[in-house]
Amino acid sequence: MTSFSILLTSVNDVKEFVDATSRCRCEVDVRADRYVVNGKSIMGLFSIDLSRPVTVEVDDDVQGGSLKAAVSAFLAK
Repeated sequence: MTSFSILLTSVNDVKEFVDATSRCRCEVDVRADRYVVNGKSIMGLFSIDLSRPVTVEVDDDVQGGSLKAAVSAFLAK
């Protein structure tokens, strides 16, 4: 499993993130505190608190590495 933190600050960031996760063949979860939503769901992402960094969890390490590279602009510092 691969996990990393991201920060989505605008609606366009969420759209770009969902576009990237939709190309991933494995499950992508986004965790914010105690809530876990599907990382491929715009509605799911908007239902959690995006004002702080959230954790992305990818089941497949190979897909996780390529997804992390695809969303590198959103990586939390």
